[in-house]
Amino acid sequence: MPQLRLDTPVQFLSGIGPKRGEALERLGVVTAQDLLLHLPHRYLDASSVTPLAKARVGDDVACVGTVTAKGILPTRKGLRIFHAVLKDDSGVLECAWPGQPFLDRSISEGQVLLVVGPIRFYHGRQMAPRETIVLSDVDDLAVGGVVLPVYPATEGLSHKQIRAIIAKHLDALIPLVPDILPERLRERFALPALGDAVRAVHRPTSIKDAEAGRRRLAVDELLDLQLMLSRARYIARQGQRGTEFVVHRTLTTALRESLPWELTADQKQAIREIFDDMTKPERMHRLLMGDVGTGKTVVALCAMLLALENGYQAALMAPTELLAEQHMRSLTALLAPLGIVPELLVGKLTVADKRAARARLVSGETRIVVGTHALVQEGVAFDRLGLVVIDEQHRFGVEQRAALMGKGEAPDVLLLTATPIPRSLALTRYGDLDVSVLKLKPPGRGTIRTAVRTGGHRERVFDFVHQTALQGGQVYIVLPVIEESERADLRAAETMAKTLTAQWPDVSVGLVHGRLKAPERDAVMRGFRDGSIKVLVATTVIEVGIDVPNATVMVIEHPERFGLAQLHQLRGRVGRGEAESHCILLPNSDDVPERLRAFSQTDDGFKIAELDLEERRQGDLLGARQSGGVDFKIARFPDDTDLLGEARALAQAILADDPTLVKKANKPLRERAVTRYPRGEVLFRVG
Repeated sequence: MPQLRLDTPVQFLSGIGPKRGEALERLGVVTAQDLLLHLPHRYLDASSVTPLAKARVGDDVACVGTVTAKGILPTRKGLRIFHAVLKDDSGVLECAWPGQPFLDRSISEGQVLLVVGPIRFYHGRQMAPRETIVLSDVDDLAVGGVVLPVYPATEGLSHKQIRAIIAKHLDALIPLVPDILPERLRERFALPALGDAVRAVHRPTSIKDAEAGRRRLAVDELLDLQLMLSRARYIARQGQRGTEFVVHRTLTTALRESLPWELTADQKQAIREIFDDMTKPERMHRLLMGDVGTGKTVVALCAMLLALENGYQAALMAPTELLAEQHMRSLTALLAPLGIVPELLVGKLTVADKRAARARLVSGETRIVVGTHALVQEGVAFDRLGLVVIDEQHRFGVEQRAALMGKGEAPDVLLLTATPIPRSLALTRYGDLDVSVLKLKPPGRGTIRTAVRTGGHRERVFDFVHQTALQGGQVYIVLPVIEESERADLRAAETMAKTLTAQWPDVSVGLVHGRLKAPERDAVMRGFRDGSIKVLVATTVIEVGIDVPNATVMVIEHPERFGLAQLHQLRGRVGRGEAESHCILLPNSDDVPERLRAFSQTDDGFKIAELDLEERRQGDLLGARQSGGVDFKIARFPDDTDLLGEARALAQAILADDPTLVKKANKPLRERAVTRYPRGEVLFRVG
């Protein structure tokens, strides 16, 4: 038999084989090392199991019982529900699995089930399990405090089979794992040795023991990531000398004196940080992160004017033509007292207009240009590009961002985002950037009152919407789906638009959603912006949208279907003028989730981001909506915030002494980081 190694394909381990190997591969388990790092996603112990008779309505519990009866019940809408009655020494409990009739084939009378979920009242006391585990017998669950790990599973391979596979190979694999974590970090956090940590997460004696092991593995994961990000940041700043701008205080001072309001303390601090970067010989690579309405545009304009003071040009790239046009209007108004006229370069311009705009850019006549991806097209050249500003940068591909930066010799780069992210996550998602944060809002912004209204108030809410539109105001109505479906009892955008158009012939109603072609969608949005459309029915395509100061009401149907951060982005579409605005949440039930009540009580985007993160935990930590980040397998936030900060500081200290990790003591760190994050191989070859 070949010698066992960490890189041994998992299918060659005893008791696995090709078929199980394919199933494990769907879980990301390809090698023996992957198997060791396939961690339980939760644990169950005897003390956490609730007797069936003591499971109360409203509780979220774990119960164990023997199946005494089962069957499939159809509903009038055609939904098939699997039912089972469980019994233990204390009593019985009915369980229901809507839409899962296939369980009838795998669950039999006489089996012992462990079920986890909320207890509700529906024709009696009933559980709707979100997790179901078939136990071979009652002894399989722990007795006397022994902890049962529950693993992520897949079709063809149950959590129980995975537990048996890992248990079989654990003792042979643990000695093969080298412990390369610096001793000083282990001592600082009182972390166990790596082998002890791996054993603790798979074979814990207590929940506390398992958590200590997980945190040790999380440190390894976070350190590897921070090594990669710190290296990327080092290359970005050191790899190519930037422009050493000089603060002349001519245009920048003139702008400040022309503003009808005072800059906030946050804006002043961000400007200082940006100017400090721009006056250094290294290229600036900074993110300006600010909630809706905190004044990112003015801060970015100060940076652009510093470039202009030094004889350079500045470019601002936005992801959509509507957003580019919005920036163009804002900059035109702000720059008018300075006698500077910005240029707009977007795809919809005529061929002649594009040609003329490109000629002004290459000659240097145009000093500030605002555009979309049209800025990076072939044929667009600059006379002397010194600063690149990219708005909502996560919506551009890496190639598009690099192409714009490549239009100059080594322009400084300022990235903007309106998505509030807790500082802990900013270190992770933007670990290769310097970060400035805006929280305070300038004066002149109207307040937004947020309210949760249940079914009994629905008619009054829409009467309020109708009256607002009749009086010249504008309203957004947001729904989670485009069209109705038999599988989901959700109000849909298309149906809502048709209904309101029929009910309110005296009000213009528009509809916008993701299936519309871009020109058609933009036409509707322009109609709303210009005021010809009073009520805009939409899906979340308006989450990052245009500035309509006259829009003062936002109604969100089924808010329970959205994350808190997404609700906050939607709410940010109103409150953009001086008038008081309203955000009204219409949940599908009179039982309002606590998360919605918490959302309605704060308008601090960073606080909401913290609540959203705590609610989601590590599940969809940085998913499609926040693309470009890392979906951690081990680390959890906000629990591991302390580990993240320390891992970043340690990574920076290591790289300051050994930027490419070629020293003997650091080579294992390099190899592990490259294995975990393939991009690291390229990063560590540079320089």
